[in-house]
Amino acid sequence: MLRNLSYLFVFLFLLPFITKAQLLSNKEEFSRKDSLRGQLTPLRTCYDVTFYHLDIDVDIKKRSISGSNLIKFKTIADFNRIQIDLFDNMAIDKILYKGKKLKYTREFNAVFIDFPSQIKAKSIDSINVYFSGVPHQANRAPWDGGFDWKKDSNDKPWIASANQGVGASLWWPNKDHQSDEPDSVLISVTVPKDLMNVSNGRLRSVETIGKKKSKFNWFVSNPINNYNIAINIGDYVHFQDSFSGEKGKLDIDYYVLRENKNRAKPHFEANVKPMLSAFEYWFGPYPFYEDSFKLVETSHLGMEHQSGIAYGNRFLNGYLGRDGSGTGWGLKWDFIIIHEAGHEWFGNNITASDIADMWIHESFTNYSESLYIDYYFGKKAGQEYLHGNRRSIQNKTPLQGQYHVNNEGSGDMYNKGGVLHNMIRTIIADDHKWRNILRGLNSKFYHQQVNYDDIVNYINQESGFNFSSIFEQYVKTTAIPVLIITDQDDGKIKAKWKNTVDNFEMPIYIGTADNNLKAINITNDDQTLNIPNLSKENIKIDTFNYYIDVQKN
Repeated sequence: MLRNLSYLFVFLFLLPFITKAQLLSNKEEFSRKDSLRGQLTPLRTCYDVTFYHLDIDVDIKKRSISGSNLIKFKTIADFNRIQIDLFDNMAIDKILYKGKKLKYTREFNAVFIDFPSQIKAKSIDSINVYFSGVPHQANRAPWDGGFDWKKDSNDKPWIASANQGVGASLWWPNKDHQSDEPDSVLISVTVPKDLMNVSNGRLRSVETIGKKKSKFNWFVSNPINNYNIAINIGDYVHFQDSFSGEKGKLDIDYYVLRENKNRAKPHFEANVKPMLSAFEYWFGPYPFYEDSFKLVETSHLGMEHQSGIAYGNRFLNGYLGRDGSGTGWGLKWDFIIIHEAGHEWFGNNITASDIADMWIHESFTNYSESLYIDYYFGKKAGQEYLHGNRRSIQNKTPLQGQYHVNNEGSGDMYNKGGVLHNMIRTIIADDHKWRNILRGLNSKFYHQQVNYDDIVNYINQESGFNFSSIFEQYVKTTAIPVLIITDQDDGKIKAKWKNTVDNFEMPIYIGTADNNLKAINITNDDQTLNIPNLSKENIKIDTFNYYIDVQKN
């Protein structure tokens, strides 16, 4: 997901600062409602969703939807009750199992379904949930989540869904937890005949429904997380392209408002295939060749909807024509295309199993922006971009949220997260190895759900360096490491880390001149810096590629 526009620019002109925050985050208060949504109870782990067929009719005048969701699942353990999720403002009309109605109860946004007899483990089964209602309207899509009901300049309806964080169950019934992705999905959306619906995957067919409606059937053949499933309704025109990538020919589809086709075509051509070239180089093959790559114009700014990315950056470079880094590098490409497409690798291919680890999605995708710059304009340019982004880091709460309560971490997961990965790259000091790690992550965890430990352990293993305390410091706390430099009576210079987690260690480049720095592993204990002719006055420390504070005592 993109960062909030106000978050990007409110701090644009503030001086850089370092917050001396507490190492331990303040614990928030969470409710029963939070636990029902975020916790994997036996009522959720007893079954594994394999397929959804979401079939809805959109009533634009009433701003309502009605329809059904066929949920196919594999049973993991014996059960006679399960939990699915649907916001309590949406009605459940009936739930059918083998043609008969099932009993159910509701608590907040959780739906508990009772079966007439025990469902045995290792079986394949299904239910069909019929539902209707007026889904929550987004006032500031995509940040507040919901349906975005707009009209284009020709007064035709222009509608989109966007619900990351708040959840897919805002508008359709499903097992709303990122740990369980269906293997495939059929999305059927009925709209007025003069409009088109565009969803994820490939268009399988268009059916005529009576005299006034059309049903668009989109099939997703790869695993997909629930919040990525989207509808986009409008007076769209379609044009195509293709990309010769690492896995062969990748189909590219564009859907834009009729009025914008002439603007969209050259702009997309200038950004999309260059992006695919850069990201396949750094991250490996695009993860969803079977479902194509697609951009769909929306009135809201954008969202990483898998194989159907929502695009609303007005065919401008930068972030609505601006560069949050203040370096100028961000104006050489379209922020929404690059950032949201980066999520196809980090967020959609590799998905955090708990939203508490959404920092995995956003930190790597923020970092992908600098790698795009690196690919076309050089490493120094990419690092300048990241350095410029540091001005907006707030350090109020940790990047990681709290598990099992549907709680994401700080917005710092974007820029602070990108800076963290650049530090990791600097410490490894082998760009070939670093590239192999990024590609290896997308290969090792292809179409899988991961957590904090999966990512940290993989990077440790493949790099040969223990980054555990560094990730703990920058992801789980808000404290910024302070490098203490002291001169001794004998003229020697010592260094140690302060304001850190226990047993913190991190190499940093130190020397007497900018072109003569060497990596020295610093810990929480004082150590002498064995650098010839070093003094407190002539010491040089790399603070460009590290997010630290330095104090000379």
